[in-house]
Amino acid sequence: MLVPKHKVLIVRCDAYDPERIAGIVKQGMQELGARPSGRILLKPNVVIAHPRRFPHAFTRREFLDGVISAVKARAENVKEIAVGERSGIVIPTRYSFKQAGYLDVIKRHKVKAYYFDESRQVPVRLSKPGRLRDNVYVPQPITECDYLINLPKFKAHPWCRVTFSLKNFIGLQDDRHRLVDHNLFLEHKIADLQEVIEPKFIAIDGIIAGQRMMLTPTPFPLGAIVMGTNSCAVDTVACHMVHIDPKDVAHLRFAAERGYGPMSLDEIEVAGDFPLEEVQERTQSFEICFERIDDYFRDDGNLTCTVGTFPEEHSPDYCWGGCPGALQEAMHIFKTFYPEPEKRMKRIRYVVGKVAGPLDLEGDERVIFAGNCTSWEGRIGGDAVKIESSYKTASAVDERRTRSHDMLLKMSKALWNCARKRSSRYIRVTGCPVSVAEHLHYLSTLGKIKNPNLEPRLMSMVYIAYWRMRISRFLNRFLRITLR
Repeated sequence: MLVPKHKVLIVRCDAYDPERIAGIVKQGMQELGARPSGRILLKPNVVIAHPRRFPHAFTRREFLDGVISAVKARAENVKEIAVGERSGIVIPTRYSFKQAGYLDVIKRHKVKAYYFDESRQVPVRLSKPGRLRDNVYVPQPITECDYLINLPKFKAHPWCRVTFSLKNFIGLQDDRHRLVDHNLFLEHKIADLQEVIEPKFIAIDGIIAGQRMMLTPTPFPLGAIVMGTNSCAVDTVACHMVHIDPKDVAHLRFAAERGYGPMSLDEIEVAGDFPLEEVQERTQSFEICFERIDDYFRDDGNLTCTVGTFPEEHSPDYCWGGCPGALQEAMHIFKTFYPEPEKRMKRIRYVVGKVAGPLDLEGDERVIFAGNCTSWEGRIGGDAVKIESSYKTASAVDERRTRSHDMLLKMSKALWNCARKRSSRYIRVTGCPVSVAEHLHYLSTLGKIKNPNLEPRLMSMVYIAYWRMRISRFLNRFLRITLR
């Protein structure tokens, strides 16, 4: 008996025209047999958003606008249409929605907004063989959703190579649970999240794709919308679009092994008006940044990295999902605000993992020992120093008892740690992982460069959103009242 192939559409679209996007998506839904109904939730990628600083990091407002129009045209028996997401690096989601231009779209279409950092978090039991955990926590609107529409941004990713449909699920969780297993187990975590809910329609914003970084990507005019109904099939086609072997994307491999979908073009029908071969011709120069930090920071800058070994058998040589990638993203955020931060900063040695032997520091070089898994013993400036590992493997971490990742709390702890160690040649920074936001604080303080987190014009708006988020979170979680 022949098993029907999953169909994936690659459709030309070279402009952010909401009406045109609506027509393309509506036609795609018809061809794929997608008929939204019940409680419909659209999940874009809004990891960070700002029209000037981070213009290519998020699913564009015009794309969301067009998709909502298409959904309204195709939907039946609708109970609710909503847009939900959790932004990254502890920035309040309502701030990112405003910067992305979503609030006007949401208001005009009269749909609902769910800020997942304000929603009640509920446990979901997992049972798939190969799972990392037995339970994960997600916002309540996800568990009540009848029809999930996944709207990723087509981007490269320095930790996972790429971020398409599967990786977009990281934005389901709030800060307390998002950073659990966001380390050597990141790819396993992404596969676990697929069991929570499977999207029934996927449309990737590839009109302008993002290269290299995921927070600060460089734009690439891909001119395509990718649509499908199966995440593995969509991600497999998207990988081939930029010359990546799907087997090299670990979370895609894990998800396929658990039965979520195919990982071979032989099992997928690729259709649409933009042939895969023509796309591949266009993307010959598409850049993926999947480099170790001790290679990446080898130029003439003042940041150098020493990378040791790591405690898990499946990845003993490098932690792709944790602190090293956060360091890369933090340095690129500096570059969006200030010219050549790697040359302007004071000398810093960044040490991660289990390292043996002397560090051979320059005379004025300061050291950041980053991450719970890091250990080292030796002398710095004539003083004996012993850094011990406090790493816990996934089985030893209780997802029900997670520590706070509140924006102000993390900032105050980082700045206090820097002040306390201001006369020392080194500083110990714990976390698994140490987040991008924390890296910004430590690098700016030790490197004597401006801290983007403290830029007045930016932070005034972030703080307003932060306090609205805290109030709304209290009402949503404890009084079950929604502040809009």
